Amino acid sequence: MAASGEPGRQWQEEVAAVVVVGSCMTDLVSLTSRLPKTGETIHGHKFFIGFGGKGANQCVQAARLGAKTAIVCKVGKDSFGNDYIENLKQNGISTEFTYQTKDAATGAASIIVNNEGQNIIVIVAGANSLLNTEDLREATSVISRAKVMICQLEITPATSLEALTMARSSGVKTLFNPAPAIADLDARFYTLSDVFCCNESEAEILTGVAVGGPAEAGKAAQVLVQRGCQVAVITLGAAGCVMLSQTDPVPKHILTEKVKAVDTTGAGDSFVGALAFYMAYYPNLSLEEMLKRSNFIAAVSVQVAGTQSSYPYKKDLPFALF
Repeated sequence: MAASGEPGRQWQEEVAAVVVVGSCMTDLVSLTSRLPKTGETIHGHKFFIGFGGKGANQCVQAARLGAKTAIVCKVGKDSFGNDYIENLKQNGISTEFTYQTKDAATGAASIIVNNEGQNIIVIVAGANSLLNTEDLREATSVISRAKVMICQLEITPATSLEALTMARSSGVKTLFNPAPAIADLDARFYTLSDVFCCNESEAEILTGVAVGGPAEAGKAAQVLVQRGCQVAVITLGAAGCVMLSQTDPVPKHILTEKVKAVDTTGAGDSFVGALAFYMAYYPNLSLEEMLKRSNFIAAVSVQVAGTQSSYPYKKDLPFALF
């Protein structure tokens, strides 16, 4: 779209449509044939350092699909932090509100992945824990003008809650991913979420419903919707996802295509980032169609090793998705 000479028009078009308030983590990844038992040392066959953290992952996937994005986050004043800021820039993400602190190291995740693509992960939040409401207030201009804002729980819950409150009061659509899940989640997280999106294990921690498949996911989604979110989405890995909304009380199971998974790390974040992209740029699509397309994009990501390195770009995806 041309700037058409109207004053302020060019500036208007630079506004980020998808804003993430969330985490950045440096991933320290070891590939092994199987996961070690307690006290056991085993040989891995590959090690690499990657970029992760749920917030940044979701932002990168949205950006690679063509969304204009910004992230509000905090990293350490260290080499990992400097590298992370460079990575965000490489992905075309606005780093105006990427804060650096001397008071903690950049967040880190130790990840072990076996031959089946299953993983175990230990995260140390570091600088992510220091992102606070004052930082959010400085970023008011970018949060209040977004179309969609995404939050998770790798930063302090109070900061996520404040971000959702700010977005909601500006009429911005909220997409909340309660990960990692906490059992006694503040009730306001539900009422402030336009879309509340979690996986099976998170749904179980939040609702007490053991989710073994689509039927139980539907039951868990009913609990989430009763707590006040507009739409609940529960992702089921290779089995797709289940959605339920305030307006349609019947759970819908949305299937995904069968693929050979190489590494499932970050697949849920690919899904959330894709969903935010569709909510921001294709608001007239049915939610079911948005979820189908997000399923497809997440399925592409699990066929490549690594987290952000596995996320597809718009140019590499079928034209029909856009």
